[in-house]
Amino acid sequence: MRRLNGFSKVGMMVLLCGGAAWSGCDKAEPAKDEGAVASAERTDANNGKKASAAGQAAKDDAKFDDADGSAAPEPEPEAIAEADEEAPAEAAKSVAASPVPMDGARGGRARNKKGLSLGRHNSPMSGSMAQPAKPMPRRMPPPPPPGTAADKDKDPSAGEGYDHVAENEFIAVADDPRSTFSIDVDTASYANVRRFLEGGNMPPPEAVRVEEMINYFGYNYESPIGSDPFSINTEVSGTPWNDETLLVSVGLQGQRIDMSEVGARNLVFLLDVSGSMSSPDKLPLLKQGLSMLVNNLRDDDRVSIVVYAGASGVVLEPTMGNDKPRIMEALERLQAGGSTNGGEGIELAYDMAAKHFEKGGVNRVILATDGDFNVGATNRTELLELIEAKRKSGVFLSVLGFGTGNMQDSTMEMLADKGNGNYAYIDSKAEARKVLVEEAGGTLVTIAKDVKLQVEFNPAEVESYRLIGYENRKLAHADFNDDTKDAGEIGAGHSVTALYEVKPKGNSSARTTDKLKYQDDAKLSEAAKSGEMLTVKIRYKKPDGNKSKLISLPVTGDDRGLRNTSKDFRFAAAVAQFGMILRHSKYKGDATYDEVLKLAGESLGSDAHGHRKAFLDLVKKAKRIDNGKGSGTLARKR
Repeated sequence: MRRLNGFSKVGMMVLLCGGAAWSGCDKAEPAKDEGAVASAERTDANNGKKASAAGQAAKDDAKFDDADGSAAPEPEPEAIAEADEEAPAEAAKSVAASPVPMDGARGGRARNKKGLSLGRHNSPMSGSMAQPAKPMPRRMPPPPPPGTAADKDKDPSAGEGYDHVAENEFIAVADDPRSTFSIDVDTASYANVRRFLEGGNMPPPEAVRVEEMINYFGYNYESPIGSDPFSINTEVSGTPWNDETLLVSVGLQGQRIDMSEVGARNLVFLLDVSGSMSSPDKLPLLKQGLSMLVNNLRDDDRVSIVVYAGASGVVLEPTMGNDKPRIMEALERLQAGGSTNGGEGIELAYDMAAKHFEKGGVNRVILATDGDFNVGATNRTELLELIEAKRKSGVFLSVLGFGTGNMQDSTMEMLADKGNGNYAYIDSKAEARKVLVEEAGGTLVTIAKDVKLQVEFNPAEVESYRLIGYENRKLAHADFNDDTKDAGEIGAGHSVTALYEVKPKGNSSARTTDKLKYQDDAKLSEAAKSGEMLTVKIRYKKPDGNKSKLISLPVTGDDRGLRNTSKDFRFAAAVAQFGMILRHSKYKGDATYDEVLKLAGESLGSDAHGHRKAFLDLVKKAKRIDNGKGSGTLARKR
């Protein structure tokens, strides 16, 4: 489809008014740019010709395969030329316009060899500035296919932003018997890793957050009983990749809620329509994904749409869920262009959500972006302070990441963490369905906030321990009891898993610090003789509360071996192995792709949506790429 030229540099999107009336569109000021005016005049001359929204959706569907999100082949130059001949009719559906600004808006248990028992518990130049150039051929040759000499040395993560995270080390219990961290329900890392592998490339180690890969999958943990909104499930067995250690699983299962019983939802879609969102895996995929969510709205739900580029504006005032056509039409009219002033858009979206706050219901801003904030409040500290201030209003934040090439993973993760929300990466229609339809309860409905976990290890039973993942979620021990310290949230039906690799107590101390001079730190309490390996303590607040509640559970061993553990335990262990291989972890021990495939293949369980089976396919792709047997692509240099 030919793109209209001449949009103003402030970068506001084009609202495709067509022949249908759209609120505010006829009152919008045209862009003060000769190219835009000319485009509008051409549109008026062909005003009777309309393009079908269904036809556009079909074009978007062709871009992405529903199963794995891989891009469909681009049309040949001949097909593009034929499409160009129909451009005047295509252009007839567009009128350059600005969004309507909101008031105030600125533009087994066998015994281990150590004797410890085992147990269960993410522009060309304008015509006025361009210099005269030689005539160009009418048709440009297509780009070389992936894997050819033209792209062998290209870094697929170039331009993207990831935080470097140092892997957790083993800590001697004699030095520090406690491990404290915030829970994490984000799943973006797994989908982002899949995007790299589907494209024939190994992911950068910084993109691999093992806890998010584990928590991408659901687990069949026992449901909570009583007044607490989640249950604690623990399990212990031998570590599959290290015969000298034990693996401890701590799993939380959030209360499952009938969505028909949830209060009305006040949702504000905050959409990045800047120029960086123009590619098919960004704004077009975003519209498809949010359309799935809209199709599942109830009549009493409410949706608003705020967009931002060089400036911000409201393109859909609050609209009830029984008026889905109006919401769909507003989504379909979005186009991308310009720079990215995300901070201004965030303020406007939170103001809109607060204005229509649904007491007793769900109030959430859904930010969809590639995270590339390049004007306005671009400093990460400024964005963090803005989000922290807004979360106090009771409006929570979900962040949906899109695209490749300039995807700012670290920024989007930070926004979700500080906004009492979650972060998912959308690489396909199938992933959009998983996040926004299958797991809508967990994505949109918070059942507990500021959830902190602290594990105390018994020095009589454990020599040292290592938390697998959660490197950027660690807290100071004093933060556990401090209700002013922020932590993660759990959504309805969410399961959260944390794995510890534990070295059982031996004859020699693993401590790395000197013994104390003025006190005897070797003296143990009576509780140390109980045989308990550790105690799990959790603090959480109700979604609208300010005071935390403490729950705890001691964990002991029994005589169950790995083969007799639950399928959930073994599958989580397999995913952890895979993550450590991708990160080139020095603690991966005997982990191999084949071992991952074997362990995961034996523990698929019911797998209602096929996500675990798809994991096996992904591991096989990683193995081929890493062994240099991919489809012409080279594995990332280590």
